Amino acid sequence: MDKYSRKWFDSIVEQVIERLPQLVREAMEQVPLYVEDYPPRKLLRQMGIRDRRQLWGLFTGVPVNAKHFDSLTVNLPDRVTIYREGLMWSAMRPDGYVDEQLLKKQIRVTILHEYGHYYGMTEEELEQYGYG
Repeated sequence: MDKYSRKWFDSIVEQVIERLPQLVREAMEQVPLYVEDYPPRKLLRQMGIRDRRQLWGLFTGVPVNAKHFDSLTVNLPDRVTIYREGLMWSAMRPDGYVDEQLLKKQIRVTILHEYGHYYGMTEEELEQYGYG
C-alpha cells in the first residue's frame, strides 16, 4: 500500500474514532487499536482464511468477562487490530475507487465488532446488533 493511501485511510480511522460511543473510546484507552496493512500469513493459515482481504479486524487477548484476578496465567496484552487492505477492498466501487462513506461504515462496524469481543460478546450477539 502506498504512503498516500495509508495516510488517507488513517485519517478516516481518526474521523470514525471521534464519533464512536464513549464506552468504546474508553475501552481504547485500555486496549489499543493498531492499524496494519494486512494480516500476517501465519495468522491467516491458523484461521483458515485464504484471501487476506477477508480479514478486516481482530481482537487478541482475554475478554473482560473472562479475566480473573487470581489467575496465574500470563497473557499477551489485549489489542485490537484492523487491516487497511481488507477494509479498503470491502468499500471498493466497480470503477476501482474506494467509496469513502462505505469505508467509514466498514471501519466503524469492524472496530465495534472487535471491541465487542473485548467485552465478551459472541459472533451471534454482534450479528444481532448489526456488527457481524
